[in-house]
Formats: sequence, structure tokens, C-alpha cells
Amino acid sequence: MSGEQANPVVKLSLPLQYQQDLFSELRAEDELVILARGLGLLRIVTNLLHSYDAAGNNLIIVVGAGSRENEWIGEALAEQYAVSRTPLARGLKVINTDKATVPLSLLIEPIELLDPETITGLIVLHAEKIVATSLEAFIIRIYRQFNKVGFLKAFSDSPEPFTIGFSPLANIMRNLFLRKPSLWPRFQVTVAESLEGRKKAEVIELEIPMTDKMRDIQNAVLECVEANIRELKKANSGLDIEDWTVDSALHQDFDVAIRRQLEHMWHRVTSRTKQIVSDLAVLRSILHSLLTYDSVSFIKYLDTIIAMHSPPPGSTRQNYSPWLFLDAAHVLFQTAKSRVYRGKISNQEFISDTASLPTALEPVLEEQPKWSVLADVLDEIERSTYPNPVAPGGSNGTILIMCSDGKTCYQIREYLETMRIKVETPNDETNDEVEVDGNKPSGEFMLRRKLRSYLNWKRISSKINSNMYDTKSKQEPGTASGYNSVGSATRYQGRAPPNKRRRVRGGGGSGLAPVRSASNSVQPDTMASAQVSTLLEEIKLAEPQDEAIGVEIVDDDQKDTEDFYQLYDMNDLLMVYSYQGDVDDHVLEEVKPRYIIMYEPDAAFIRRVEVYRSSHTDREVRVYFLYYGGSVEEQRYLSAVRREKDAFTKLIKEKGSMALTITHDRSAEDPQEQFLRTVNTRIAGGGRLAATAAPPTVVVDVREFRSALPCFLHGRSMIVVPCQLTVGDYILTPDICVERKSIRDLNIRELKKNNPEPDPIRAVQIGLDFDITSPAMAAAATGASNSIMTAAGIEHRTFNQLPQDMLRAIPGVTPKIAERLVLETENLQQIANMEMEELEPLVGKEVGRQILRFFRRNLFDEEIVD
Repeated sequence: MSGEQANPVVKLSLPLQYQQDLFSELRAEDELVILARGLGLLRIVTNLLHSYDAAGNNLIIVVGAGSRENEWIGEALAEQYAVSRTPLARGLKVINTDKATVPLSLLIEPIELLDPETITGLIVLHAEKIVATSLEAFIIRIYRQFNKVGFLKAFSDSPEPFTIGFSPLANIMRNLFLRKPSLWPRFQVTVAESLEGRKKAEVIELEIPMTDKMRDIQNAVLECVEANIRELKKANSGLDIEDWTVDSALHQDFDVAIRRQLEHMWHRVTSRTKQIVSDLAVLRSILHSLLTYDSVSFIKYLDTIIAMHSPPPGSTRQNYSPWLFLDAAHVLFQTAKSRVYRGKISNQEFISDTASLPTALEPVLEEQPKWSVLADVLDEIERSTYPNPVAPGGSNGTILIMCSDGKTCYQIREYLETMRIKVETPNDETNDEVEVDGNKPSGEFMLRRKLRSYLNWKRISSKINSNMYDTKSKQEPGTASGYNSVGSATRYQGRAPPNKRRRVRGGGGSGLAPVRSASNSVQPDTMASAQVSTLLEEIKLAEPQDEAIGVEIVDDDQKDTEDFYQLYDMNDLLMVYSYQGDVDDHVLEEVKPRYIIMYEPDAAFIRRVEVYRSSHTDREVRVYFLYYGGSVEEQRYLSAVRREKDAFTKLIKEKGSMALTITHDRSAEDPQEQFLRTVNTRIAGGGRLAATAAPPTVVVDVREFRSALPCFLHGRSMIVVPCQLTVGDYILTPDICVERKSIRDLNIRELKKNNPEPDPIRAVQIGLDFDITSPAMAAAATGASNSIMTAAGIEHRTFNQLPQDMLRAIPGVTPKIAERLVLETENLQQIANMEMEELEPLVGKEVGRQILRFFRRNLFDEEIVD
């Protein structure tokens, strides 16, 4: 082999100093890397993989990567291979079991992997999710058990999970078999110098005030959130409730954290508490919708929420959502309605796309404040680019708008397409749109179109509601409720009728809108039901379309391709994207935007822009940062930045005082200790001590590796053998198998599957599936071990089953005592004739007294006394 092939030159795409330092650390030793969000974690991972790929003859397993991350890794390796042209690199063009980088799916059973000794190394993504019972930890344990020389490197860009619990960093590192953590926050010296030492991006911060009605709605929702938190604290005073505040309730993981604290007692929690936990997620979504939805879509969303939380007519259920009865809820619904229209909605005919709105309604159609600011920013960009249409440096003239989700992207596109269309007169019945070149953009045309759709939606939902319950009240007893009309069987063919569907969490019932009673209390309207809400969600009115035009069908020959397809001019392009995590780095590199408009704040994307600008000094970037001042949007952004900073500060302190993590190598264990681990110390009525040459073996169905129990079994030094089983999920001994069932799917008829077998299994146990946070999971592994040890002493002897069942029915006889009596006695007659002196050495004094009292009891004398 030539010297060039022995030491190939690797071309890296890491221009910043902190990236190069981190890459050198990773090549030198194994460690857990915790990087701040937005600093290019996947770029470092792909360069690390490319360095091993360029050396050739390496097999690397990537654990914990999602589908998008797999695509990122594949494209990045292929790109780097095309640039470097290293002879031994494969570029991920061949995904097989030899000499390639294989992203591992979590659906693959970890036992059936390649030989661990042939694996060069293991790379773990999302290390914050590694717990002792996770499938990733199972894979890492198996890898380290058989491969002591391969490298193991873990990565994470979420520091907050490493600060929850007692010594979380040390626990996760023990699960990863790593000793050294490497922390890279944004305020780290090298990171700060890399991002601030070069030319910075031009950032223009625009604080947009909310309207008065939006502020009233936000205050009302926050009041409902605070009331729910007070109810939770009152009902669960014994839990850790210091962090149960309105500020923490704005984050997405708040209801998950509450559920985690209540998990061990969830079966004892009242239905009211469960309802409040689900209501917190609903209220948080309302806050998000207030700032992202337009006013018409927002009130439609509120109507859907009310419909899902109202009981059906005539129902006596009392588990309504408590926040619906608050005064703040009344303010919420009334203010949301006042943003859209004034007046009363009547049950009118269908409103066409070009028809005017009803005269009884006065449209208000309040616009989102960000819309006008966005239009002004685009006008400013257009004025600045008019003298110089060609962008300087390596940037394009592309304008990139970033927002939170796909719905907001669609809303922005729709607004930009219709903001120059003005409505001539509200009462024009012929055509209410006129193209004008006004200077002031407006979303009135878009909102009026949405209002027509909303009114049609209300009319159809009211009609469905009235028809359903009128039919239900008129039909005779014994007929199918609401589904006795002609064609109902075909209308719901292939799916259950709405009233037969499985209920989901939060799918309780609700009415159309709460109204005020004479006592000034909020009363839900009972005109709608939970059954109707399912139908309401399925109603999707098509958006108004332009008139159909004739389309001429022609052959799409290759010669006509240039007439219909062409490349976009990147200097005159406006693109709207949603935040997609690490995929945003690809978007910045491919689009090369000159102007970036952050429609909603995101701390990670701000850092991605900093990395992008620092990596390409020849590209000019101007960033417009839009946010609502004094809103939960600003509060959530500042809180996320503060939480990340506090998490890194806590991790730095824990790293300074953390004990050294020592990984235990079982291959170096004393042979005598290994022998003692396999000894069966159960005497079993005076029997001999039993020892096996190998640890216990459990045959596990391959589908069971999605659960945590195989990981528990492997952690108790058992040999786990995967197999495709037809009967049972776990085979403990040749006579004992376990069928794992969840509580809702438990069916005793599963036991009858064993009867028609030609060689039936003598003992089938039904195991209930508990959550991994329950101690029952660890007890299941202990029970499996005990079952194997118990069966080892009696598997070569045959006993009659009926006397054993009678023996277990005797008071005080436990399974272990029954086994001892079976081994030491001949039959039940012998046990019934034993004296206390004979029973005491076998079962003890107390149990012997119960057995003796049971057999010496005279039922005839008791009847005479009675």
C-alpha cells in the first residue's frame, strides 16, 4: 500500500476554530459532547464519519438518528466524497454489512446485529434520551460487552434533560460507558470568539405591539392556566410543585413533566386532575394559535375545542373542563368573536365564493399586526435592491422567510398573494375584488374569503347537529340511533360510525359556545355533542378556486421541456420555510439568502445564521427579527435562552465535582465469582445446591425487543436469545413460557391456545405490561429469573396437576410452600394426616397451624351450633 493510501488526506468542511478543536478531541478519545443548539452538531458528526470513511475498511454504526438526520448524513458523506475523492471512501453509496457506515433503525432487533467485534465504532445521537431501559442503551451494552477496543462517541444538543433528577449527567454517562463529558455552550470562549471575531450579520430587531383584543385574549388564557395550576397544587400537595408556575407552563414539555410526576400514582389520580393536565396542553395551543392564526381561523379553532369538551344532550356527566366555567373563558370567546364580526349568525343558504357577506353581519376582520410589518420589510428590501439588483459577494438576492410551522407558511404565502387585492364595496353582489395598485397592503380580501368559509362551516355543522338529534328523538326504541336512513351502511363503509369511534384523550364533550345565565355564570351550550365534533372535524370546505380554464392535453415530449420548465432566478426569489432543526443548515447553504426574515423567534436558528455568516465571510446577510412585544412569544423565547444557559451552568458545576465513571468489565471477573452467580441457592425442601455452567437463558420473541423487558433481562446477566415464536413471548424453560399482555388487552382465552397443541406446554404464565417507570418492570425480570431457578429443580419430575391446585387452595400455602410440600410428601392424604411436629420443619409454625386447622375443622359441628 502506498503512503498516500496509508495516510489519506481528508478534506474537512469545518472552517470555524471551535469546530476544529472539537473534531480533534473526538479523534483523540471517546467522550460525550453536549453542544448548544444551532452550532452545527450534524456537520461535526458528518466530518467525523468522513474521516473514518476516508481511511477505508471501517464499519460504523449510527444509533438514534431520525429519518431526516439519516438523509443529512447520507447527502453530506456523498458530497464530501465527491470533493475529496479519497480512494478508500465509499460515500455511503453501498449500505450493507461490510465496510460501510450504517445508520441503525431502532426497529431492528439489536441482538441480530453484526458481530460486535467487527464494528469499528459506535456513534450515538440524541444522547439525552439514553436511559437504562432504552433500546439504545441495550445496543450500547451489547456492543461494549463484546467489543472493548472500538470507539464510542455520543452527541447531544439538548442540555436541559441532563439537569433533571439526581446526578443525571453521571447516570447517562454510565449508560453510555463513557468517562469524559465535553461541554460547548454559546458562551464558551472559543465558540464566542469564532462567532463574534469575524464580520457579524446585520440584525434589525422589530418589536411589534399586539392589538388590545389580542392582549385581552392572552391575559384571559393566562388566567385560565393559573387557575388550572392552582387546582393541580391543591389536589396534589405531596408532589414537587415548586416549578409549577405560569412561566414553566408555556413550554411544550410542561404537561409531560406533570404527567411524569403523577405516573406512579396515575391509577389513583382523580378524573378532574387528569382533565386539568390535558387542558393545560389545550390552553398552551390556544396561546400559540392566537399569535400565529388569523382571526377567522382562530375563532374556528375555538369552536372546535368547545365542541370537543361539551357533553351530548341529556348527558349527566360532570367531568367538564373546569376552565370553561371561568369568567376568563367568557372573555376569551367573546373577544375572539369581536375580532371577526358583529351581529348574529343565521342559518342561511350556502354562500358562494363570489357572494357578499350577509347584511346582518358587520365584518370586523382584525388583521395580525405582523402582516403589515412584513409587507413594509419587503418593500424596504425591494427599494434597497433596486439600485443594485445583483447581490454582492457569494450571496444570492433571495429573501428567506422563516416561521414556526407549515400552517404559518401557508398563511404567509396566501397573504403575500392577496395583499394587493382590495375589496371594492362590501355589498357588491357581482364581484367584490378589484385589482388596485394601492400603497397600503391589506389582508381584507383573504379574511373575507375565510369568513365566507367559516359561515358555511357553521351552517353545515348546525344542520348536521339538528338533523342528528331530531332523528334520534323520533326513532322507535330498538332501532339504531341516527343511522337507520337509506345509504347509511354505505356511507360509513370501511370505518366505524362517529358514535362508535374509540375515544381519545381530551375527547370529552363540549357545546358550541358558553353563554351567560341569569346568575352571571358561564353555562356551556348543549346544542352540540362529542359525537358531532368528530363530524365537524371531517368537514373540509374547499378554498375558493378560480374559474376552470380549458387545458389542452399534448404529448410532453422532451423537446417541449424547455418551454415549460426553467431554473429559478435566485436573485429574484422569495422563499418561505418552517424551522426544521439541523435541516435549516442545509437550507442556508443551498439558498445563500441575502435577506432573512425571522417571522417568529427561534434561538437555535439565530445561532445557525451566526455560524453561516462566520463560515462565509464573503456573503452579506441582513436579518429582520420580528416578535410581539410583551407577549408569551417573547417570554417563551427569553425563557428558552435562560433555561439553556442555566442548564450549561449546572452541568459545568456537576462536571467539576462528578465522580469518575468506572465501567465494569465482566471478562476480567474472578471465575469463582462467575460460578457463584449461577448457583441456585434454593434448598427446595432439603434438596441439594444446584449450579449451572452458564447463566440462565431466555428465548425472546423478536417483536418483544421494542419493549424494555429484554433489556432488564440482559442487565440481570441472562443470555437473551431472539427467535420468532408462535406461542408465548418469552420461553423461560422447556416447560414455562410467558405471554406478555397489556391490561386492556388481557384475555384469559389466550390460555386456551395451548390446548390444541400436540405437545402442550405445561405452564403458561400471563404477564401484565406495566410502564417502564413502574417497579413492576424490574420485578418482572426478577420473577423470570426466579422461575428459571425454580424450574431447574423440578423440571425432570412429573406431578399431577389437580392435587397441586387443591394444595394451593389451602390457607397459608404459597407457591414456594406448595412446591416444598410436593417434593417432600406423597399425596394430599399424607399432608392431611400430619401432626404439627411434622409440618413445622417443612412450612413453619404459623403456616403449619393454618394447615392443621383447615384439615381438622368439623363443619357438621358448626352447623349444629348455629
